Amino acid sequence: MKRCILIALSFLLLAACGQTDNENDNRKEAKKKISKRDYSINKENSYSDLFLDSLRMETFITSESLPDSVARRIRSFYNTRNFQYAWFNSTGPTEQALGFWNLFDYYISYGKDSTLETEKKFHNKMESLLGSGTLKISENDKGYQQTELELTKRLIEYSLRTFLQDKQVKRKELERFVPFKKREVMEFSDSLINKKHKDNKYFDDVNENYAKLKDKLEAYYILAEKGGWPQVSAAVKGAKPGAQSADILSLKKRLIASGQLSAADTTPAFTPQLEDALKQAQQSFGMKADGIPSKELIAALNVPVKERMKQILINLNRMRWMPSRPSGELILVNIPEFVMHIFENNNLVHSIDVVVGKEGHNTVLFTGDLNQVVFSPYWNVPPSIVKNEILPAMERDPSYLERNNMEQNGTEGNLPRIRQKPGPGNSLGAVKFLFPNRFNIYFHDTPAKSLFNRDKRAFSHGCIRVAEPAKLANYLLRKQPEWTPEKINAAMHAGSEQYVKLKQPVPVFITYYTAWVDNNGQLNFRDDIYNHDEEVGKRMFTDGYK
Repeated sequence: MKRCILIALSFLLLAACGQTDNENDNRKEAKKKISKRDYSINKENSYSDLFLDSLRMETFITSESLPDSVARRIRSFYNTRNFQYAWFNSTGPTEQALGFWNLFDYYISYGKDSTLETEKKFHNKMESLLGSGTLKISENDKGYQQTELELTKRLIEYSLRTFLQDKQVKRKELERFVPFKKREVMEFSDSLINKKHKDNKYFDDVNENYAKLKDKLEAYYILAEKGGWPQVSAAVKGAKPGAQSADILSLKKRLIASGQLSAADTTPAFTPQLEDALKQAQQSFGMKADGIPSKELIAALNVPVKERMKQILINLNRMRWMPSRPSGELILVNIPEFVMHIFENNNLVHSIDVVVGKEGHNTVLFTGDLNQVVFSPYWNVPPSIVKNEILPAMERDPSYLERNNMEQNGTEGNLPRIRQKPGPGNSLGAVKFLFPNRFNIYFHDTPAKSLFNRDKRAFSHGCIRVAEPAKLANYLLRKQPEWTPEKINAAMHAGSEQYVKLKQPVPVFITYYTAWVDNNGQLNFRDDIYNHDEEVGKRMFTDGYK
């Protein structure tokens, strides 16, 4: 009997030891999956100037009853950042908050995954926050703390259904989607270029545009290690075929370094090959491709390679928040490029020039669903324009409304509601395209066609003018056979407003890429017309952004 009891106790002890060992193994495994806290991050070198209390995060995890897979990744995410905010700084939402929310909203609308649908209250809150401009945010504001953690939870949940599900994005890589620390540009670039995964799977594999731009970063990194490229003398301005000088040779060396000219062309003569290379360089900067070196081209060529690398890194981060392989139709407007691109199943089908908002009336970044075409539209003048432009003009000239084919249509607050009637002089032209959004921005025709002849086209009050509105209207209505090209043309010039609802709304992305690789494999750069690069760059890099 005693022997039986001893044997039983032995089995119980062994089982208990085994259970303890298993629990310890599980704890160790869970710990491995949580990044260590980076105490080197502080308010002097952090991307955001707001920091979160770790207890607040744990309270959130408990109150939300989050599964371990999500809770563990949230802890790891904030450890990497030393509990620095990802989505806000003291002046408002970060660029990454805007980018992720647009991606998340697109996925909910078009990804056919209802499991991530967010409650209307939170959706409205985000729309309001992202549309409010500059804010003053306190580190201890519980409302913003809650919103910060809610967004991170949604990032993890979204990633588990997309990137992480296919094991294309590692946990540690995801934690670095939002910049967390000011870094030196070469070290930052090296961390992206030379990072290797054991299974050889990368985010690059699911985002083609990101992969192409990252390849260019590597080429520029190699150039920077060799000392960069030579400066081009201002004396080469206006040079034409047949000229010869040492300055032309320095121009050639610069174009050889960035790959626009063959390394075999090393004479001081202005050759046809140099003219072709100059045209290619001009195209890459969005300039008129005439093959003549201008002051603007020389200035663009003389931007140091490390500054171009910073521009590439900023835009690589923006590309993380675009759909990886969008299905169906998609309209993408790249503000610094001044171009609208129309895609079908990730294939480019049309590119149309646009005019965007001028400084002070910045066309913002967002996503919407284009669902209506309005022929011969009224222009309902925004209250800000009524107050700042129309009313002063009416005081100077009582006949201003009549002369501009305008009329008063009621009141809005203390201001008259003014609209411009359909017709040849209407500021919206013959057609507008609506995609409801928090900023009341839309596409439209314009009577000011000459603006499309300029390289830089930031002139409007915030809405986006389209160079070929008839082409866009015909494309959008091509699946509604009753709308023939002849009927569309007649409606555009009818002089009476008509709304047409699309049977299938088309998603619209408004983006801000100042560096990208085009369909021909050419690296493009554009001016930072709204200073977004500058604002982000001074928080990303140890020596700021020039």
